[in-house]
Amino acid sequence: MKRLPTSNSSVGEFLETAKRFPIPSESQTRLIFAMDATQSRKPTWDLATSLHAELFATARQEDLGVQLVYYRGSNEFHTTHWSDSASALLQTMQQVQCYAGITQISRVLSHTIREAHVSTLKALAFVGDACEEDPQMLYELAGQLALYRLPAFMFQEGHNPRVAEVFAGIAQITNGAHIPFQPGSAQQFAELLRAVAAYATGGVDALKKLRGKFTQRLLEQLQK
Repeated sequence: MKRLPTSNSSVGEFLETAKRFPIPSESQTRLIFAMDATQSRKPTWDLATSLHAELFATARQEDLGVQLVYYRGSNEFHTTHWSDSASALLQTMQQVQCYAGITQISRVLSHTIREAHVSTLKALAFVGDACEEDPQMLYELAGQLALYRLPAFMFQEGHNPRVAEVFAGIAQITNGAHIPFQPGSAQQFAELLRAVAAYATGGVDALKKLRGKFTQRLLEQLQK
């Protein structure tokens, strides 16, 4: 078993029982796309808006539903309806404005746990550059995600070492991946979106069919 970034025994117990945990079934494959929409994130939000179709292009032959989740401002937390339409997601993203505030990653993880309980959710993709919350609390929530065998793909804009440690811990507990990318890089971000969509619809086998440095790093982490 992988070494956890926390000594709390409850997380270990979560992982020990994960194989026996019932997985809900539903026809549509689903992916949560979560983003930090605080003020500093506006350039990346605009970038994600311009590249949003990458979530659907790779999986265009599959029945993929995407839910946009974001937080901003003073305790604002928003989730959209599930959609299999790139144009519908674009309309939503174009209407969002980024407001100053603190991170709410714990709410993202808690929401993902609830969705995993009622639908065929295959993965969480989170994009952010900061973490102002208690890591231990986030690791506890990540342990609950592990019960559903649901990987968290933590895409970190920039290279803040504390953020990297927390994001990597969440990814490790959920058997997901932590991938830093260069701020403002459309090419890198597009590759990450294609990779997570491929995984959601086809698993590791689908990832193996894609090329790219970041895709390979993601695949290596998933196969550890």
